[in-house]
Amino acid sequence: MKRIAFVLAALTFLLIGLIVARATLLTASPSASAEPNLDAVRAATERFQDVQVALAEGYVRDPLNLCDTAEMMGEPAELGAMGIHFARPDLLGITETKPRVNGVGTHTDFYRPSILIYEPQADGSLELVAVENLVFKKAWDAQNAERPSFQGVPYDLMADDPSTAVDEAHLFEPHYDRHVWIYRENPNGVFAQFNPNVTCEHHKTEATHKH
Repeated sequence: MKRIAFVLAALTFLLIGLIVARATLLTASPSASAEPNLDAVRAATERFQDVQVALAEGYVRDPLNLCDTAEMMGEPAELGAMGIHFARPDLLGITETKPRVNGVGTHTDFYRPSILIYEPQADGSLELVAVENLVFKKAWDAQNAERPSFQGVPYDLMADDPSTAVDEAHLFEPHYDRHVWIYRENPNGVFAQFNPNVTCEHHKTEATHKH
């Protein structure tokens, strides 16, 4: 009897250990151990070159269907464009969309970027050009003393200037964001906001960023 009890106890502990190990594997994220390099970000996101995959995984096309350019956001036209944004509302922690988009998310994991950016093509298709993470300033600052960074580069701060005709924060509350141009070479730099090698000339819309 004692031997049987011992075997049963050993099997019980082994089973518990296996359950805990499995739970750890299921919940662990690669980003928990190290910040990804650009090759790792590309490997983690290359499936989204097919926009249908992005849609199936919860990314939502900008409801205003804007193709953002530097000029639309009050910057020199020669800086180029961003493109059309597809976002994961859950990763952004969206809480409201009017009068401006606001949220509580503080997601900065580039293994799972909260935003994908596409360039419209002449044939009507979309080509993935960049990935992005965005956190709302109020939510981030409530938990952190410094703005977020990626690869040692602080995120850009985007806030609207009500004295201008355009909306510099593209209808969002003040936020920090970081673009990573891993699918389109950018002479402005891989972390620049705009890319002169991206165009919105094939986009069919007249919407703009106005107050």
